Amino acid sequence: MNRIFFHLSVWAFAVSAVSVSRTQAANESVEHHLLCSGHRWLFADPGDSNSRKYAPDRLVDILHLSLDITPHFSQRTLDGKCTIKFRPIAEPLDELRLNGVDLDVKEVTGTVALEAWEATKEEVVLTFEKPILVGQEVSVTIAYSASPEEGFYFRTTEMGYPEGDDHLWTQGEAILHRHWFPCFDSPNEKMTSDVICRVPEGMTVLSNGRLLSETKDSESDRTLFHWSQDQPHVTYLISIVAGYFEHLEDRHGDLPLAFYTPPSYFSETANSFRDTRKIIEFFEEEIGVTYPWDKYFNVCVTDFTAGGMENTSLTTLTTHTLFSEASENLRSSQGLDAHEAAHQWFGDLVTCKDWSHLWLNEGFATYYAHLYDGYKNGNDYLKYGLYRDARNILSQKNDVTPMVHKGYNVPMDQFSFRAYPKGSWILHMLRSQLGTDLFRKGIETYLNRHRFGNVVTEDLNSILEELSGKSLDRFFDQWVYHASTPDLNISYSWNQKRKLAKLSVKQSHKTNRDVLLFELPLTIEFRSEQGKVRREVVVRKQNEDFYFSLSERPEVVRLDPDYTLLADIKFSMNNDMVEALLKDDSDMIGRMIALKQLKGKSNPFSIKLHKKALNEDPFHGIRIQAAQSLADIDTEESLEILTESMDQNDARVRQAVASAIGARYNNQALDAVRKMLSMEKNPDIQSRLIRSLGKYSGPSIRQDLLKYIDLESFRNRVFDAAVAAMKNQDDPVYIPVIKNALQEKGSKLTTRGFGGTLKTLAFLARNETEKGNVREYLIGFVNDRRKSVQNAALSSLGVLGDERAVAVLESFTLSSQDTSRKRAAQASLKKIRDRRPVSPELRDLRDSFSELQRQVKQITEQNAELNLKLDALGETQKDPVKEE
Repeated sequence: MNRIFFHLSVWAFAVSAVSVSRTQAANESVEHHLLCSGHRWLFADPGDSNSRKYAPDRLVDILHLSLDITPHFSQRTLDGKCTIKFRPIAEPLDELRLNGVDLDVKEVTGTVALEAWEATKEEVVLTFEKPILVGQEVSVTIAYSASPEEGFYFRTTEMGYPEGDDHLWTQGEAILHRHWFPCFDSPNEKMTSDVICRVPEGMTVLSNGRLLSETKDSESDRTLFHWSQDQPHVTYLISIVAGYFEHLEDRHGDLPLAFYTPPSYFSETANSFRDTRKIIEFFEEEIGVTYPWDKYFNVCVTDFTAGGMENTSLTTLTTHTLFSEASENLRSSQGLDAHEAAHQWFGDLVTCKDWSHLWLNEGFATYYAHLYDGYKNGNDYLKYGLYRDARNILSQKNDVTPMVHKGYNVPMDQFSFRAYPKGSWILHMLRSQLGTDLFRKGIETYLNRHRFGNVVTEDLNSILEELSGKSLDRFFDQWVYHASTPDLNISYSWNQKRKLAKLSVKQSHKTNRDVLLFELPLTIEFRSEQGKVRREVVVRKQNEDFYFSLSERPEVVRLDPDYTLLADIKFSMNNDMVEALLKDDSDMIGRMIALKQLKGKSNPFSIKLHKKALNEDPFHGIRIQAAQSLADIDTEESLEILTESMDQNDARVRQAVASAIGARYNNQALDAVRKMLSMEKNPDIQSRLIRSLGKYSGPSIRQDLLKYIDLESFRNRVFDAAVAAMKNQDDPVYIPVIKNALQEKGSKLTTRGFGGTLKTLAFLARNETEKGNVREYLIGFVNDRRKSVQNAALSSLGVLGDERAVAVLESFTLSSQDTSRKRAAQASLKKIRDRRPVSPELRDLRDSFSELQRQVKQITEQNAELNLKLDALGETQKDPVKEE
């Protein structure tokens, strides 16, 4: 044993021995007191993270939750009062446990007498003097303060955000509200709610439901907003957004609509609000259920943790969804707007009982956004959205996790492709197999029957079975309760004498207890001069042959012509079929499949069809695919076609051409990139082209990048592209340029752009002999109040690889909590240490010492907490003496 390590071990043992003896005494004393008082003292099971997850017990029915919040913007803290009205469901209740993380509880009162209350790091526990009887309505009010790390977020000028945009917002999904108010933080409980929020004069407060009042609070000299949500919803959908905002208004009949943004973004608001009223109108007609809430507002907030969040009647959106007219049709809020609006029915009106059934929220929202796209823009748009989703799903070849899955570690694990695109495809297949009208009737019944309630997958299954008379057990078993998707290898042959077409179908995916052999309907369409003939078969076996008697040899054999089956179908077609499909303007998916057949082929036949598709196809998605395929065909002829096709009216296609040209590396491609840049006005396409310059070198390229780094664009996208190109050049000459740019325009950059530029600065300086200036500049941001910038600075120090940053990084690894900044610091330390030759013994010693520091810090915190418990216990034991 290494001597130094031995002494550290003895020291650690001594500290642990002293701490454990105190810990055992405290636990025994406190546990004895709590048990004698009728409490249940439960310790967390460290194995819970690997257990199957179920909805928690509902010992009480929560009827109403009221919040009175006073936020303090400069301190980024809040004072709150949470009042919960409830009644026991089946048994008398002597103790109520609420989720509450690091809440500083000041006082607890109630309509019944409390014997005691306790706020732990994870819970608020209330003990009543007498058991509350079944059905008895009781209210408790908890006064507290909080400095939440999650769930409640401030965005202020002091933190580095634009002046005049100060605001805050909350985010509850999945289980984050417990960080700022005590609650039953699970989706299997619904209640009405109201929110009072007191903010500085001039600010606006938005919340769920309808605004009851806006008054001046004489005591605090603040403005008091009171919102009421008088229809039940789940905890995670409660929302507060407060600050300086500007907004647009609209109406759908009597339903108020609005779109709010921070003032600095207001000029672009109308672009993202253009579809909202039409979306609500379409969903009411398509779903058959009237919009269920008092209003529908959207509000954009800065550095939101997701794209959008469907809080009841008040959707929160990221400011990243905002866009300028200069981007043409490359950017749109339509999909996000429709997705979150659909949630007002699917997720809000009816809510998954637990996170294993999340697809009932997210799959519906994804699918109905596609349905709106098809309604507004045509059926090809619906199919194109499904096609892109299918490419994502079908690429997950090793997936063995079912959609309904109890074995997740944390709820956010469920927010994956299974819940979103795969859930959408499940609904599309059901709609296709049942028929549009019957499916609509089923969804309308599903919503009305479970209105303001919780659902599991079987609720949907049973209603569709009830209305259709069909058994859908096999469908849900293979698609939802088991994993993966089918791989179908299909071959075709024609017997001219017998006029007989033969299809051989093989299910080639691996089957096991997680992935089944599928039973699925397959439609085949035979196209010839005489017209179209359709045949339907059911694929059940691993290998099957199907025969079809036809009057003539088909020119095209089209599998799944309506695009209703989620499967990876491999079907080889001859050139005649490929060309015939590409000529059929009525079959967009067929043309996409034909292009896929040509992928990577550089023969004249393939080049000719790609050129025609790129410049003449009526659907932009086909033209984009043609450009992408030509990029994969690395020949002079394919590049020539791309350069001849730069003048595209549709910005989406023009961007695909720009990307395809930019992917090449030769003088012809460079000339084309520069020519496009000289003509292009769209900042998104400019950005694509500028990034492609990074692979080239020379004084002229350097001059180009220095010019573009100063070019103004919405959200500084061109600046970000120029910085990315400089990083690809890997030339330290750009270090002072980037540093000066950060100092001059850093306040205008997005936090993502700012963080990315810090990493580029570190990357370019990583091989420099003298790194001190860059190191100190990066260290200046390790305590930045913008979390993403702080994490980027910590990560950048690892990229820089300067040994003199180790001490700073180590100071961020001592926390007992697993935070993003701690992980960033740990990763950077590993990078720095991996760059130098270190003996295994010394590396182990460092790791052990870091772990020891963490343990000592944790033990110190535990001792402090237990001392407080012992002191409190001593005071409790003295009280009877005082009373006598």
